[in-house]
Amino acid sequence: MNVVVFDLETTGLSPERDAVVEIGAVRVVNGRIEETQKYETLVRPMGESGQPLLIPWRVERIHGISNEMVRHAPTMPEVLPEFLEFVGDSAVVAHNIGFDSGFMRANARRCGLVWQPAAEYCTVQLSRRAFPRERAHNLTVLAERLGLNFAPGGRHRSYGDVQVTAQAYLRLLDMLKVGA
Repeated sequence: MNVVVFDLETTGLSPERDAVVEIGAVRVVNGRIEETQKYETLVRPMGESGQPLLIPWRVERIHGISNEMVRHAPTMPEVLPEFLEFVGDSAVVAHNIGFDSGFMRANARRCGLVWQPAAEYCTVQLSRRAFPRERAHNLTVLAERLGLNFAPGGRHRSYGDVQVTAQAYLRLLDMLKVGA
């Protein structure tokens, strides 16, 4: 098993109108989270025409990433080739993979690149299989169900969410007796 668990923080919900402001990822090899093989960066949000995008205050309240924090960060055209190289030929995992992969596909297309991981796995879908009678499957609820804790200040920051998502992924696979 060799997967990259990743998470994005964004300026909003639309891959076409909004921008990525942070990427976090960690590699899982043979069922072990390899904390030394991680990827983490802030991203300066830019519009399609190259103009800077501002992080709306209501979104900043969620993830805590401010315009000042990303002022000197690299842009997506600088970050994306590096991140794609980190992922390599691995499968990817995310909590609500459709959201994160949608942003990656849109950004790759804008950068003249391709987002085409070997496979995509979703911890929301695994959670629904493991807990079919439960209605809520967001990452906070899933972490509580599995007895996992976020690092202080880690919730709604890419790498903090990735750490919990990676642990949840491994536990859900074990619960479901699934190999990926």
